[in-house]
Amino acid sequence: QVQLVESGGGLVQAGGSLRLSCAASGRTFSNLGMAWFRQAPGMEREFVASITKSGLSTSYADSVKGRFTISRDNAKNTVYLQMNSLKPEDTAVYYCAAARGLSVVPSQYNYWGQGTQVTVSS
Repeated sequence: QVQLVESGGGLVQAGGSLRLSCAASGRTFSNLGMAWFRQAPGMEREFVASITKSGLSTSYADSVKGRFTISRDNAKNTVYLQMNSLKPEDTAVYYCAAARGLSVVPSQYNYWGQGTQVTVSS
């Protein structure tokens, strides 16, 4: 089993920045691909970014490309999402997820955190 705990969410003005963290425990973190998803009220959960177990390869949704950066520190069992130039449409609950392989499809992920709220005011 893998336990994931997100932190770092909050309220920020448009154009501001936040850094989300996801701390993992349980199975060997460095063997897992990691991803961030988000879900706005009334919307389906959507892919935001992913990173391979080595950290050498990343992938982003078009809507966040150039503004968000995913990274990981395997020594700290933590994955991060640096969010810059935030927009009101980035408002959502952000979830980290883990799996052996990486996908943009939520159902492909075995483990999920509880989520952290990000609210961007205009």
